[in-house]
Amino acid sequence: MFDPISFTDLCTKQLELSGVHEGETVAVLSTMNDRMDYADAFLAASRRLGATPFHVRLPEASTSLLGDAGAWTPGHTPLASNKPALDALKQADIVIDLMFLLFSREQLDIQASGTRMLLCVEPVDNLLRMFPTKDQRRRVETSEELIANAKTLRFANKAGSDLVYQRGDYGVMTEYGYTDIPGRWDHWPAGFLFTGGNDDGVDGKVVIDRGDIIITPFKKYVQDPVEVTIERGSIVDIRGGLDAELLRDYIADFNDEKAYGISHIGWGCNEKARWSGLQNDRRSIGMESRAFYGNVLFSTGPNTELGGQNDTGCHIDVPMRNCSVYLDDEPVLIDGEFVIDDLKAPRTHFAPPSLVGA
Repeated sequence: MFDPISFTDLCTKQLELSGVHEGETVAVLSTMNDRMDYADAFLAASRRLGATPFHVRLPEASTSLLGDAGAWTPGHTPLASNKPALDALKQADIVIDLMFLLFSREQLDIQASGTRMLLCVEPVDNLLRMFPTKDQRRRVETSEELIANAKTLRFANKAGSDLVYQRGDYGVMTEYGYTDIPGRWDHWPAGFLFTGGNDDGVDGKVVIDRGDIIITPFKKYVQDPVEVTIERGSIVDIRGGLDAELLRDYIADFNDEKAYGISHIGWGCNEKARWSGLQNDRRSIGMESRAFYGNVLFSTGPNTELGGQNDTGCHIDVPMRNCSVYLDDEPVLIDGEFVIDDLKAPRTHFAPPSLVGA
């Protein structure tokens, strides 16, 4: 159980990083009884900063975020059938999403109105330990510039991966843990970025090695290597042991050709996130796994957040260790270590938020 006063302090610091100030309007979005303590903290923090807060609490359960049980269908939420609530959210300067709108058309609609958005569904101790910093933002945005200027991204590992993404059709999406730019979305905690290959421009092989993580939908460390063959932006073969069988069966159950599409590719920049975090704590939706320093995040399925047309409900995120990444054949990561000085994080011990963010 956490101290609600201390959590309000933490949310206040987050809203300050996100540019909330006197005269702004802050909307908090939740569903049923989920995260009411989070809603209360953000509402109180907004008032502290002189903003005008309001709470949109939907009465229906959402299948967009169900934790360890149920069918996880990102992009499908009860907000889709509630136009008055959607219209109210579009009038706010910032929406705090406690429900999980990611991959939904409603999120894109809210952002198009100029409203910035912050997703917050992780456990409080994770929010504290991985609180964002301005230096983390700098390294994420430096990475963004590198990718944006590249025509190809290639990643490989010693297990046998060698996959090339032809770039140009899609931009780069950054997640550094707060948002102060109109129309921008972010997630607290975070610390990574990604891009997408052209729809028919991803070819090669990915070998998901022992110790890599299938964070969605399984929340598990891979025990036996999984070999995925990709041609023209789609999965054409999955081979291996039990983990490969689980993946094949999961994707096939959607009965959707788009479920085999390749989504995004990027890397983690958060030096406070740990590869081992999932082993010790399964409460989260895996942001620590997606963001840990030097991982390569390989994903399949929907690409609507990048502006694409693949809206399948089948989304698979695989953070991978010990990989190498090349942009236009120039190295960025070698065996999981950054080789560009501007991307290297300071090796510091954890400090509370009162001492970070400068």
